[in-house]
Amino acid sequence: MWLTNSSVGRKVVMSVTGLFLVLFVTFHALMNAVALISFEAYDAICEFLGANWYAVLGTLILAGGFAIHIIFAFILTFQNRKARGNNRYAVNARPKNVEWASQNMLVLGIIVLGVMVLHLTQFWAKMQLPELMGDHVMNGTFYLKATFSQLWVLPIYLIWFAALWFHISHGFWSAFQTLGTANDKWITRWQCISKWWATIVFILFAVEACYFIWFFAL
Repeated sequence: MWLTNSSVGRKVVMSVTGLFLVLFVTFHALMNAVALISFEAYDAICEFLGANWYAVLGTLILAGGFAIHIIFAFILTFQNRKARGNNRYAVNARPKNVEWASQNMLVLGIIVLGVMVLHLTQFWAKMQLPELMGDHVMNGTFYLKATFSQLWVLPIYLIWFAALWFHISHGFWSAFQTLGTANDKWITRWQCISKWWATIVFILFAVEACYFIWFFAL
């Protein structure tokens, strides 16, 4: 199959699954922003999503997309290293006009994945998963407090947000380039949009984490 057997096809799969993840991260940042205004409203959103069929379907799609994105990231990385062979050791300097994030997407992705597992353990595994199994689930604010009443959480999450910024700021515009929607005229525009988008998401997440630490731990 072209999407899995060719280098271009794999990049298309990476781009599409990556854009879904960008949308998820954006939604997550906006959803958490509601808690800055009202914890009751945040709890209402958590209850609305809960274990309803659309939330379960969305979770399965995102989980599947995330898994495919990770698998193809490793495949493409090892494929590129194999193609370069010993030449990858010849030059240590970063090529001109190549972003730092572009050369470190796999490392950034591993950081994002690692903290994502921690995040899912702190929230999804204690909220939606028990509800799917028919157990009683306490509200979202309860788990915000349980997580952000611990000061060590803040630096971990800030590192995560920084890795997300680099990953999204490059991956966003690169996806559009791979999908053929970023010509010479639009490539710089998509790069600008990507950095602005990633920066807004980073600021939202950072403000939310700092606020929750201040509210629950200090």
